[in-house]
Amino acid sequence: MELWIIFSKLIIILLLSFSYVQSKTSSLAVIVLAILVYFSINITLYLIRSGRVKICIHLVSIVLIFITFREVNTLFILLLPNHFYELSWPFFKKKWVLLVMGLLPVFFVPHLQASYGLVALFCFVVYFMTSHYSHRLIKYENTLDKMRMDMQRLSKSLNENKEYIRQSEYTSRLEERNRISQQIHDSIGHSMTGALIQMEAAKTLIAIDQTKAVELLQNAINISKEGIEDIRITLKNMKPPTEQIGLQRLKLFIEEFSIQHQLRMPLVHKGNIDLITPIQWKIIAENISEALTNSLKYSGASEISIDIQVLNKLVRVEVRDNGKGIVSGKVVKGLGIVGMEERSASIKGTVIVDGTNGFSVTTLLPIV
Repeated sequence: MELWIIFSKLIIILLLSFSYVQSKTSSLAVIVLAILVYFSINITLYLIRSGRVKICIHLVSIVLIFITFREVNTLFILLLPNHFYELSWPFFKKKWVLLVMGLLPVFFVPHLQASYGLVALFCFVVYFMTSHYSHRLIKYENTLDKMRMDMQRLSKSLNENKEYIRQSEYTSRLEERNRISQQIHDSIGHSMTGALIQMEAAKTLIAIDQTKAVELLQNAINISKEGIEDIRITLKNMKPPTEQIGLQRLKLFIEEFSIQHQLRMPLVHKGNIDLITPIQWKIIAENISEALTNSLKYSGASEISIDIQVLNKLVRVEVRDNGKGIVSGKVVKGLGIVGMEERSASIKGTVIVDGTNGFSVTTLLPIV
């Protein structure tokens, strides 16, 4: 705002100088001296931040303007509107009142009425525009500061959530390790301890009572077998089902892909998912990933659906988008489709590509 005010004062001084050159009503040295004194006072005005000191400097400037108006050159009165508006602008809510008050001196300078009126209007417009845009700038800065604080708060909250998740995962792992350790100790540990006691007793009795020793060894063998069976059952219970791993990984991948690229991606699965083997899940995931990438590149689709069906003899996986498809109807197989076909063929499967209604890639894998 200050730059615009200084610029307006400079324009008025140039106007004053131009008018003086045309009229030459007073000494050039006196005019230059008055302008230098005015400049010096106004430079001080923009170097000081204290409001009271600024008001005093404005009053000194106004006094100087009236003195130079009476004693040096009447053209100096043209500098008055700038100081009047700058001094009184913050104290009036109705700015039109200031305009009227700023135009009042027109009646006391009859030979400068037109010039003074134009200068007063020019200064009012400058102050109105600078005040208006300064308020908008302050509003935008406050909004920006608020957004910056909100971002910092959200970033802090996000970091705290990440730390909480990390600690929760670590705590969950510790609890799982503790549960497994306790389970091994309670079931398998007791069995192994019992078998060891039986074998130690058999070792002691082997030279005295072989029949009893053989009986104890057989008990130890039976206990060991039970312990091994307990180990197998425990590991089986701890290991998640294959279909659960494959399906959950696929759901997670599809959800991340959907959020990242702003696409609707419904996933439907039917049939006995347990029949899908790990190698089949690997091929299904890779083929779906390749099909989604191709749809994203070429189709311009807003929705891509994934349909997994486990039938009697095969697994059918279809990826279909609602994009533009293939206008000519002839599909040109690139490296992506060829790669899908090779992966499927490695376990005697096949891939069917259709571009007539959107674009679809169907993977067929036999159930062994």
